Amino acid sequence: MFIDNIKIYVKAGDGGNGAVSFHREKYVSAGGPDGGDGGRGGNIIFRIDEGANTLLAFRYKRKFVAENGSNGMAGKMHGKSGADVVITVPQGTLIKDPETGKIIFDMGSDREFILCKGGRGGWGNRHFATPTRQIPRFAKSGTKGEEREVLLELKMLAEVGLIGFPNVGKSSILSRISSAKPKIANYHFTTLSPNLGVVSMGEGRGFLAADIPGLIEGASEGQGLGHDFLRHVDRCRLLLHVVDIAGTDGRDPVDDIEKINTELKKYSEELSTRPQIIVANKIDSVLEEEEIFVNFKNHVEKLGLPVVYVSAVTGEGLDELVKLAIKELKDLPPVTIYETEYSAEDEAIANTVGVKETIVRREDDKFIVEGEWLYNFMGQINFDDYESLNFFQRVLIKNGVIDKLRKAGVEEGDTVSIYDFEFDFVY
Repeated sequence: MFIDNIKIYVKAGDGGNGAVSFHREKYVSAGGPDGGDGGRGGNIIFRIDEGANTLLAFRYKRKFVAENGSNGMAGKMHGKSGADVVITVPQGTLIKDPETGKIIFDMGSDREFILCKGGRGGWGNRHFATPTRQIPRFAKSGTKGEEREVLLELKMLAEVGLIGFPNVGKSSILSRISSAKPKIANYHFTTLSPNLGVVSMGEGRGFLAADIPGLIEGASEGQGLGHDFLRHVDRCRLLLHVVDIAGTDGRDPVDDIEKINTELKKYSEELSTRPQIIVANKIDSVLEEEEIFVNFKNHVEKLGLPVVYVSAVTGEGLDELVKLAIKELKDLPPVTIYETEYSAEDEAIANTVGVKETIVRREDDKFIVEGEWLYNFMGQINFDDYESLNFFQRVLIKNGVIDKLRKAGVEEGDTVSIYDFEFDFVY
């Protein structure tokens, strides 16, 4: 089974609590506080698995929780840090926010990415000793680890994509030009998932090719299998558009080209402009004077696209096809790596621990704002720093807190209280 789109829940470990302890030793009086610090919580780390090409591993396991840090101990002993959880994904996996669809990170080139950071360990009571407070009987608790739901979406990193109607010979061609061993049979939708193959010409020359299954008319609207797998063409630098020149299924190759290109355009305007090589397969089954061949040749000339006549059965023209593909790739831009669409404000809101609900209420002439996420987020802000304060303001706007205040009737000059922080509202 091929899975390329799945939602999972991840949570980093909580930091351990600091210890409250005092030194006790014979003949040593007033040993003082010696409570150790808590350990750091484990991180949630994504790492590329070059041997995987599907998200099938997440079908039955969709919850990943890192280990909590251990509490501090007496004798200034630091608590053990929690173990990280490493989640391996195929190269080309996009980590996205399930609500907005924004890209958090593209596992296309970087081998490792920390999605959720573990909580910090709390300080032991030894940190709170002062000349006037020599016996602190308190310590600091560890902070919560970050948690969130994310959507994993696989977009293969193949440089070359083989597209075309079912049963035109895409899998057969891939099996002849690479070491891939796809299922091949004489019926539609034999291929139910993209197949990858490395095409090598020696001396370090070659490319990664993918057979994209299930494209038919209406694929961009979800018909056939194409809607599920069109995303895997997104990164392809070059498209090999395979058609059945012999028309063995009663279809017209000219009509096939137009219909597939229409579906590409409906799915993505940019994708429809991607360079193509027309691959006329089954040349061993057609004569040059046949009308279907003549019409096809005239149509391709009008399109101005390069065409290679091949036979996946006899191997005719396949070497020429590979050489032409390598030549075309030399002048094309590299494989697309998607930039993050997540702003610092988005990240702050998503990774802040706690329920994201915000409550605004009015008490006399003061507007009170509360929320678990907001309370935890304020612990990250330095209100004495101008840039940090501006960042806090942007997060309030981004998360709709300012809009809720306006709906509650706040006016310019009114006092707004967010826990221990108060300010005068200004439009």
